[in-house]
Amino acid sequence: MKINCLEIKYSFSGAETILHPALLSSEHELILVDCGYEGSLPLIEKAMNQIGFSLKNLTSIIVTHHDIDHIGGLHEIKEVYPHVKVCSSSTEANYVNGRKKSLRMLQAQKIYPELPESEKANARYFQLMLTSVKPVNVDYVFTTDDFKENKDLRIIPTPGHMPGHISIYLYRTKTLIAGDALVIENGHLNIANPQYTLNLPAAIRSIEKLIELEINELICYHGGIVRKNVKQQLIDLRKSIF
Repeated sequence: MKINCLEIKYSFSGAETILHPALLSSEHELILVDCGYEGSLPLIEKAMNQIGFSLKNLTSIIVTHHDIDHIGGLHEIKEVYPHVKVCSSSTEANYVNGRKKSLRMLQAQKIYPELPESEKANARYFQLMLTSVKPVNVDYVFTTDDFKENKDLRIIPTPGHMPGHISIYLYRTKTLIAGDALVIENGHLNIANPQYTLNLPAAIRSIEKLIELEINELICYHGGIVRKNVKQQLIDLRKSIF
């Protein structure tokens, strides 16, 4: 299975945000890992076209977790391409399909009364954005077989940022698609913003789990690709947290 790291640019109030969904391709499958904010369909289509692919040939979307920048574009893609199979962990499935209230919304509502007045307008806008995310049925929930080491593609539970967060490991290329388990900041690996990490001890344990893997290439949704001294960077990050 071949891997491409897409670069999707967004502009909010004059500030640019770049996300890096991964695209996995084989003879019979074309899999997108996460799909950006609402309105991402034409941006993803353009990025895929530039490397010789098309959304119309997409077979699956793997959702690492239900944050707005990972599933905001899911409904519109599924609406235009209903054949695409949506896949997630069992924990995240209930948030993606709307049966449970977004944990990010619960967090936002909990901290809102404590915010200074100067921050409340942005906080209300963020909640409005979360409300706009349309639920999508999950077609495939990963089972214990998907977590075993007998497949080219292995699903790895990496809870912390969200309780059902997953990462994806590809044995042939020794590539880890980290989702938000890790980010790249100023050229170095880091843990995702602790403010938005719902369980920091669990996130640290997830990093410890990833240190055990042989990783030649690491793709972070926020930051892109790391290929140099990945294991040592993970070890250094683990040490720096304490």
